Amino acid sequence: MAMRDAMDVLSGKWKIPIIGALRLNGKLRFMDLLREVDGIAAKMLSKELALLESNQIISRTVLNTKPITVEYELTEHGKTLEGVITEIWKWGDLHRKKVIGEKKAA
Repeated sequence: MAMRDAMDVLSGKWKIPIIGALRLNGKLRFMDLLREVDGIAAKMLSKELALLESNQIISRTVLNTKPITVEYELTEHGKTLEGVITEIWKWGDLHRKKVIGEKKAA
């Protein structure tokens, strides 16, 4: 059950890159996230942010400005994913080097 819960929260193409962008940059506005997460569409970003917020991974703060500004950041609970995200990136880097290295040697 615990593995399924984790996969439900982190699955998909965009959640880990969004979490990573917030981890590296701290608070980000919507358009900043759109620029940071390469290739994501605005509609998909909006959907993924809502899912991450519902799982208490990120918080959404609406600032009383004109026009209204919305900022996103990792919650304390979301920050507990730092080790997981770091290890996924490390593994991805090693995997990429292994696969590319083997293709170059062939």
